[in-house]
Amino acid sequence: MRVLVAGATGAMGKELVPRLVDAGHEVFAMIRSESNKARAAQLGAVPVIADALDRAQVEAAVRQAAPEVIVHQLTAIGHIDTRHFDRSFAATDRLRIEGTDNLLAAARAAGVRRFVAQSNGAFTYTRTGGPVKTEQDPLDRAPVSQMAAMIAAIEHLEKAVLGAAWTEGIVLRYGAFYGPGTSMAPGSEQLEMIRKRKFPVVGDGGGVWSFVHIADAAEATVAAVENGGRGVYNIVDDDPAPVAEWLPELAAMLGAKKPVRVPRFIGRLAAGQAGVVLMTELRGASNAKAKRELGWHPTHPTWRQGFQMVP
Repeated sequence: MRVLVAGATGAMGKELVPRLVDAGHEVFAMIRSESNKARAAQLGAVPVIADALDRAQVEAAVRQAAPEVIVHQLTAIGHIDTRHFDRSFAATDRLRIEGTDNLLAAARAAGVRRFVAQSNGAFTYTRTGGPVKTEQDPLDRAPVSQMAAMIAAIEHLEKAVLGAAWTEGIVLRYGAFYGPGTSMAPGSEQLEMIRKRKFPVVGDGGGVWSFVHIADAAEATVAAVENGGRGVYNIVDDDPAPVAEWLPELAAMLGAKKPVRVPRFIGRLAAGQAGVVLMTELRGASNAKAKRELGWHPTHPTWRQGFQMVP
């Protein structure tokens, strides 16, 4: 198939594009500037240039590629400052709203038959009820103020993609990425904070995280491109775990001392409301639907195994 990947040179794109090429697909990479042409070509894709926030440019790029499938992986997430969570996600929020609308408009005009989009299943589920959520559970209806814009952008993306009756809209709610090119890669700022005991366990550390290795997430995306049906899929590993469990284990793997523990009010002063939510209130996600319907099984079924490669 002819597949256009928007966001082809990011951490996910670098894993995804070569896999699509190896699977026999003709892949086009939507990139923003000429400077990324060589990088896209090295991945095995044909570069097409467009700023995702410019609808005319996006429509021209999609016409040029004439894809059967579009994969929307547009993000602009750098270091996440939990004290200013909304600022950290502002550029990505815009891509998830305006960029999504532009890609969908271009896809409709070009007759694209399948549209696969990146969503977030790591930080977005309702913080009430059981510790592990399925695709049927709602996103957070009462987010803290710092996280409200991010969740609203996710909701916009999902509603737009799933509501596009003219194409097969697929939403992939990825867990927290780790592995090459992510915020939890060897030498990353986040791992260095853990190594230096600057990443404490806040409160009871009861926030449940669902992780996924970036390579496993890419494999799931290929499965969605080839076999997915309309709907939402959690793309996470088999082992959701509270912060109080995974953070000390990761610190030990890094050769660091156990993380310090601080009460919630201290955590709020240091990491803001969002930081406290991430540490104490998150819910994990189930991958049962993705396994059942996409035939996908993570090669790193637990972060306990996958983290061994991180240090």
